[in-house]
Amino acid sequence: MASSSSSTSSSTPYRFRFFRAGAVDQVVLEEGTLANLESLNKKLWLALACPTRGLELDSRSLDLIDTDKDGRIRPPEIIAAAKWAKAVFIDLGTFFKPFPVEELSLDAFSDATDEGRAVKESAHRILKNLGRPEATKIALADVLDTEKIFAQTKLNGDGIVPVTATDDEPTRATLADVLKVMGSVRDRSGEPGVDKEKTDAFFKQVATYTAWLDLANDNVRPLGDATEAAATAMSAVRAKVDDYFMRARLAAYAGQLAPLLDATAEEAGTLTGKDIGFEDAEVTRWPLSHVVAGAPLSLTQKVNPAWAARIEAFARLAVAPLQGEGRDTLTEAEWVAIQKKLTPYIAWAAAKPDLGVGALGAERIRALSKGDAQKAVLELIAADAALAAENGGIESVEKALRLRRDLVPLLRNFVNFADFYGKRCGIFQTGTLYIDGRSCDLCLPVHDVAKHASLAGLAKAYLLYCDCTRKGQDKRTIVAAVTAGDVDNLMVGRNGVFYDRKGDDWDATITRIVENPISVRQAFLSPYKRFLRAIEEQVAKRAAAADAKANDKLGAHATTLAAAPPEKPGPEPEAKKIDIGTVAAIGVAVGGVATFFSSILATFFGLGMWMPLGVIGLLLAISGPSMLIAWLKLRQRNIGPILDANGWAVNAFARMNIPFGAALTSLAKLPDGSIRTLDDPFAEKPTPVRRYVVLAVLVAVSLGWITGRLDWLLPDGAKSEAVFHRTMADAPAPSAAAPAAAAPPHK
Repeated sequence: MASSSSSTSSSTPYRFRFFRAGAVDQVVLEEGTLANLESLNKKLWLALACPTRGLELDSRSLDLIDTDKDGRIRPPEIIAAAKWAKAVFIDLGTFFKPFPVEELSLDAFSDATDEGRAVKESAHRILKNLGRPEATKIALADVLDTEKIFAQTKLNGDGIVPVTATDDEPTRATLADVLKVMGSVRDRSGEPGVDKEKTDAFFKQVATYTAWLDLANDNVRPLGDATEAAATAMSAVRAKVDDYFMRARLAAYAGQLAPLLDATAEEAGTLTGKDIGFEDAEVTRWPLSHVVAGAPLSLTQKVNPAWAARIEAFARLAVAPLQGEGRDTLTEAEWVAIQKKLTPYIAWAAAKPDLGVGALGAERIRALSKGDAQKAVLELIAADAALAAENGGIESVEKALRLRRDLVPLLRNFVNFADFYGKRCGIFQTGTLYIDGRSCDLCLPVHDVAKHASLAGLAKAYLLYCDCTRKGQDKRTIVAAVTAGDVDNLMVGRNGVFYDRKGDDWDATITRIVENPISVRQAFLSPYKRFLRAIEEQVAKRAAAADAKANDKLGAHATTLAAAPPEKPGPEPEAKKIDIGTVAAIGVAVGGVATFFSSILATFFGLGMWMPLGVIGLLLAISGPSMLIAWLKLRQRNIGPILDANGWAVNAFARMNIPFGAALTSLAKLPDGSIRTLDDPFAEKPTPVRRYVVLAVLVAVSLGWITGRLDWLLPDGAKSEAVFHRTMADAPAPSAAAPAAAAPPHK
């Protein structure tokens, strides 16, 4: 085999090149890497296993690589595929060239190895069968069109022969019989055919059926071919004839029983007023004939009309051939003799094998059991199978073409994650989810949401599980990683649209959410959002409770007014006096609150020029913990658990940091060069600026007075210290109306 420029000698190890992505060193895939893949340490592979289904790669290509057919691909199978490719192709650089991957020149196959020569010869044979013997290129579509490849060949090496595989008429007839009885398997030419398994099963049935036929001697068939009709006629009346002779015996045993054993007047009375047919159930139960002690059975006279036709057939087909023509009666002894002659046939017929070959008829089955019919078919199948080595190369050509097209894309998602980090289009990504003004590119298929979420949640990513539906197709479930934007409007039940890799759109509905931080900015705002939501919820609850209470009071008051008698006018109630102690308590409470806020404001104003740092410190005290938690989780965010939940074995901590996460989830933005107008006819009208200015001045003056900053501008009586001191001094002492707990604090 011609050596490639990237191959190395046994004494000099190949020098792999690496690139950095996702905080992981990943090998650069090139011609030399593919040729020396076996020497790359498995610890440097980004994956150690992946499923053959659920990936955006031809499943047939994955099946050809999956040599143990367990539905999973592992490093030994990938290394074996790379070795095979190295033996088949002259230059592994063809795996990295941009020319059409569906077509390949025959010169690309090596003449220096047995594998390469076999694939090249098979490719020539395929092109010849397709009627293009001079062609120098072969495409995957040519290999897959096996019906055209083998349309002109009678034997094609698959061990399956159609009727057209031979010109021998007896053999063609036998093949037709096998197809009729056993069904067909599809030949490479596209025609229905039979294989050795079906042929052996067919002739086993022939042998079994023939052995049963051979049991039919003169004792079994006393009337020859007419035995079957005689036995059938006898079986039709057997129980009724036995019934008659038993009744006759009972009548002979006790004469007084005869009237009771015959049809009675009461039984006949049940037929009055109804239509009677020949199959009437009541009449059918009556005896075949009038019961007379020791009398034979009449076959022609006074026979129960419901049984007359069957008795006539029995007399004609069984009694006459076995007992002689012209018989009008049948004695019990003659009846026993007839049964003895026909019972062997009935037993033989009951033992008839329930086999499909019986449809061919006894004559054809006996013909197939004799001669060389089986030998001729098996020899034809063996001759076809002998060409397996010659024509079986079609799969090798298919494998070569598929590996040339799909091996490197698989490696770019297995040995490294170049497609994921470079183009954000890994084979495990199944499409894009559009929801809440963003598009999420990291979407994977899911079969069991609960099982998947239990492991995928360890990825520290914000995950949406969605059920996707599309008319005419089965429902599918996906998981999408949200790595940018806010999540305030993401909730279970929210709808979006999912586009698969084919471009088909699906209706998507969120069914489950795994919550994790998306960004530090979001974590900074989250405490305030939670605080505002809590206030809104409490206000709404209290408002609802107050509204319900007011409605209850109003209803009760209305009921009382309606039931009570009219009140007589009387003296007006005395106005309720204000309790001085209560006023004092309220004043003390207001003063305490004012003192608390004034102490906080005094602390801030006391910082002077360092006041901004104080504000920053307060914000950090509130948002710092959530920001720290978010930062720690974002450092741990990686794609490994998400893929592992889908059956992968990710071999590295493949991170999804904030910049890369922003690339995986795109937020809505206006296109470059867009023209935007800010005139919104439905926008809320802004509050006049002067109102805000006046309000701000009043707040500032109030705060300045409370904190004493403005005392130097005010007379002694208006200073804040004097006012607060006077209020506390003038407050009355606690009394029974004002609890001691409401007294002003002792200075």
